Amino acid sequence: MSKKRNNVKLFLDRAMSRSFSRQILILLVLFVVLLLISYLLLSFSGSDWRAYCAYKGIPVWSLPLFLLIDTSAYSYVYFGEVNHGWLLVASGISYLFGLIIFNGIMIGLITNAIDNRVDAHRDGLLHYVKSGHYIIMGYDDMVPSIITEIFAKTPKADVVLLSALDAKQVHEKLLHSVARDKMDQIFIAYGHRMVKDAYQDIHLESSEAIYIVGNRTRPEHDAINVECVDNIYMYLTENHFNQIPKRVVCVFEDFDTYSAFKTTEIFSQIGDLGIEFVPYNFYDDWATQVFVRRSYKEKNNVAVEIPYPSVYGKGICYEDTKRVHLVFVGITNFSISLAMEAAHLLHFPNVNRDKALRTRITFIEKNADEEMRLFVTRNRHYFEVQPFFYCDMSKDDAAYLPVKIDQRVSRELPDTDFLDTEFEFVKGDVYADGIQHLIKSWAQDKDHEYLSIFVTRSDQRHNFMTGMNMPDEVYDNAVPVFIRQDRADDFVTNLRAADDKEYTYGKVEDGTLVQERRQHRYANIYPFGMNDMAYWSDETPLKQAKLLNYLYETADYSTFHFTSLADLDAVPATVLWAEADRYWRALTVAKKWSNLYCAYSISCKLATLRTMRGLEPDDRSQDLQDLSVEEVEMLARVEHNRWNTEKLLMGFRKPKKAEDKYENPSYDRELQNNKDLYVHYDIRPFEQLPPDVQQLDYEISQYIPWLLRMTTF
Repeated sequence: MSKKRNNVKLFLDRAMSRSFSRQILILLVLFVVLLLISYLLLSFSGSDWRAYCAYKGIPVWSLPLFLLIDTSAYSYVYFGEVNHGWLLVASGISYLFGLIIFNGIMIGLITNAIDNRVDAHRDGLLHYVKSGHYIIMGYDDMVPSIITEIFAKTPKADVVLLSALDAKQVHEKLLHSVARDKMDQIFIAYGHRMVKDAYQDIHLESSEAIYIVGNRTRPEHDAINVECVDNIYMYLTENHFNQIPKRVVCVFEDFDTYSAFKTTEIFSQIGDLGIEFVPYNFYDDWATQVFVRRSYKEKNNVAVEIPYPSVYGKGICYEDTKRVHLVFVGITNFSISLAMEAAHLLHFPNVNRDKALRTRITFIEKNADEEMRLFVTRNRHYFEVQPFFYCDMSKDDAAYLPVKIDQRVSRELPDTDFLDTEFEFVKGDVYADGIQHLIKSWAQDKDHEYLSIFVTRSDQRHNFMTGMNMPDEVYDNAVPVFIRQDRADDFVTNLRAADDKEYTYGKVEDGTLVQERRQHRYANIYPFGMNDMAYWSDETPLKQAKLLNYLYETADYSTFHFTSLADLDAVPATVLWAEADRYWRALTVAKKWSNLYCAYSISCKLATLRTMRGLEPDDRSQDLQDLSVEEVEMLARVEHNRWNTEKLLMGFRKPKKAEDKYENPSYDRELQNNKDLYVHYDIRPFEQLPPDVQQLDYEISQYIPWLLRMTTF
């Protein structure tokens, strides 16, 4: 008996707690039951109330209903000269039932329903947007930057944020970073990105784009995001929707995971559905902002871009006697991403004249020896070709005596040490006298180096302290110092703006006054790496990458020439872009990234072209001008140097003699297939390439003006 009572209670509790409609239904059933009871009570009261109803011309159900719903009905019950006693009892009981329902339960139910509706909205349990919206899955500090970027491109967009966090807490966080007038376009939905039922609630299939973010601080973050992509694929294929999202952006925190997605077809199934899959890495995106876009957004006005300085001055031409030198204080995800991006992009023609002018990338860290081993192992094929340098300055009296380390695995690997970038690892404390003196000497060597310093450790306070207390020579010689910050903070920007003034500096040399114009101490410090200013979707390099691939796909490989400019101009732009998109979708992930890196390098090549032409760095007046024979020759060599580095850092390796099709021409066709196994025969100095392969590098250089005309002018 007790079990039955409990089952009844459970049934009622579940029914009453599920939804407002069920509560109304139960109330309606209760009302019908009480109406029937009221009718029966009147029937057994002994009064002739039916005759009274007939006399008044009203239905017999009206009186029982009247007794239930009218709070004053009891005072007006009168059927004759003398009311029957049982009639008063019956009508009194009916009145009490009505009082309970309409003055108690009904008012409480409606009040609670309104409160529950408000709470459900605040808790993210209500869903409004059904199509054309943008979905962000999971909350992280970088989410505000994604929302800001969405609104910058589509001001009227609706954004659905799916998060398992408390919706009110998420709302409060967004208020700190997103304009209040945009908050009405953001809908916070409670749910987990791994649960398919949540996909229905947020109408995932009819969204414009999906951003899979999650919490990057959790160790299982990347694995969950990978599984989330698989779940989205299964959800879309199992339900056969007529409409699907155009793009899925998936955030990866781990650098190795992200690198793997640059060369493997793990998510080719998503692409087969016609959805563009974009892997995203926070650190890599900031590296692109520093070296390619060369700007960051103002905290309080994202429409305003604050420029970063060039790490290669006004541009480097063939005759330049200075090399680019990047110094990273700390070996972290940030410094590794920045260093890798620099190795991909910073290539200059003066290296072809003097190998001593290679781009130098230096890491300073207390445990640099351990980090060096990991870095070299990660990029083993690069270091099989290019030696690196190591210097132990961990002791107080240690001198700067870097040791050149050659990692060639076999003497069967000839022609090493031909790349135009090199790495150096210095073990020691950045505050130690020896390393402070080393940084000072680099800063003073401004006739031979374009020096930039990046403070990249994870502790914001430590970074700020380091960046603000460099040797005086760093500030006196206007060396750019990039300070990694956690959040958008105007302090570094405002400090630089306050010091960005010129003063007259004077000193006496051999009895003669020497004067020069100098900026104040902190005129060249820059913040970077802010979580809430991270995401920046620049479509220009992607468009240029698609056009580069289009040129390769439509090239005449009997002559190794791209389609002529005249023929390209004859193709309607809509047709050309449609073809470029079609070729791009069919491309492997590795080749997509290869084209992207080539597109990223255009800004650096433009700086070289402008300085060769005697122009200022921001003078675009001759960007669409055809290149001279000399310019094409210079940039073709630069392009192949860049391509060599790109392939080695993406996991390709230089062939051994037994694998090299140029060493074994009789088996040319068979050995060429090794490329599918990431053994590339063209990883070699430019001079050793066959003329037809060299021609492709010439073609890329010649078509830079066309790429610019199609994408930026």
